[in-house]
Amino acid sequence: MLSNLQQQPADALLALIKLHNSDPRADKIDLGVGVYRTGQGETPVFGAIKAAEKKLVETQDSKAYLGPEGDMAFVEALMPYIFGKANPTMDGRIEGMQTPGGTGSLRLAIAMAKRAGVKRLIVGKPSWPNHNQICADLGLEVLEFSHATAEGTPDMNALRGAVAAAEGSDAILLHGCCHNPTGIDYSNDEWDEIAGLLAEKGILPIIDLAYQGLGNGMEEDAYGVRRVLAAVAEAIVCYSCDKNFGLYRDRVGALYCMAADKAELVKIMSNGHALARANWSQPPDHGGAAVRLILEDEALTAQWLDELDQMRERMRQVRAKLAEAGKTGGVDLSPIGGQNGLFSIIPFTPEQVQAMREKHGVYFAGSGRINVAGLTTGNIDRFIAAVADVTA
Repeated sequence: MLSNLQQQPADALLALIKLHNSDPRADKIDLGVGVYRTGQGETPVFGAIKAAEKKLVETQDSKAYLGPEGDMAFVEALMPYIFGKANPTMDGRIEGMQTPGGTGSLRLAIAMAKRAGVKRLIVGKPSWPNHNQICADLGLEVLEFSHATAEGTPDMNALRGAVAAAEGSDAILLHGCCHNPTGIDYSNDEWDEIAGLLAEKGILPIIDLAYQGLGNGMEEDAYGVRRVLAAVAEAIVCYSCDKNFGLYRDRVGALYCMAADKAELVKIMSNGHALARANWSQPPDHGGAAVRLILEDEALTAQWLDELDQMRERMRQVRAKLAEAGKTGGVDLSPIGGQNGLFSIIPFTPEQVQAMREKHGVYFAGSGRINVAGLTTGNIDRFIAAVADVTA
């Protein structure tokens, strides 16, 4: 029976990792993998996480199952940062559960939406490739609209048109901040308009908040989520701690549902628990427990936020340096300065992408998406020179 399976194409990013690793050049540059790197090119464990893990080892007295909902103290500790300290549960209308990373949360959210009657998911293009892959695997139709204009701003006309054409059984997926792969985010005024459009249309928003704190700050990056949830009756928020706590391999995430009536939450979350049970049974505990310990301790919280600030500031400095280069060869790098998060897209042709790899040892996705955190004071000038060379 297994011989009936069809060969699947290799994941493009995993293939890129292999290409980079096999390049013998000492000065090669990896801008492909979506992880934060320091100015020395390292992806360290947060000091706050190390301290929390030490405390966890010393105090944890059991490895018994927690259930499909995971560590609910972890889930609840995150809520004030996502939804605001004044009323994080929206008068009891929001409840959550732990998931294996942001991907697990998205998988669960889309499966719940389908079970609730959603037929199509409206997604901005380009988006994180796994969004469409999850929909395809679940048999949910994807409707795409242009996320950004050629000038590097959000394409609000395309979004308005997509919402206007939506049907009652549709849902829409929005990036809460630090758009992957473009880095092009909605302004607060645009979020205000989006919230009004969604409230008027009545379609279900699913908000992917995978990079909170890496754009403009923890509070600033939550504006869109809070604005939309204040306007609509129902919503799902998918959260990842992989980036803002540096817990990539520990797979730490959460899913939150907001109900029109808090009396419906038990029924809604029972479906999340049942789907989780059928998929991964229980989420991994270690990383979520470490986050919980940080958020329960004022000193560790302050240390974590300071480390997060340093990450964001370094990426801001890289973006400013790229923007300063302006028109470089045949491309303009200046819009990168106004974008957010780990990623930006440079409009390379396929031939230019190949030339960057073969001639200059610079590796990034075929779409032109670069991870700006892969650039350091030691290699950024060489990168800019390489861009000028292949695009001239």
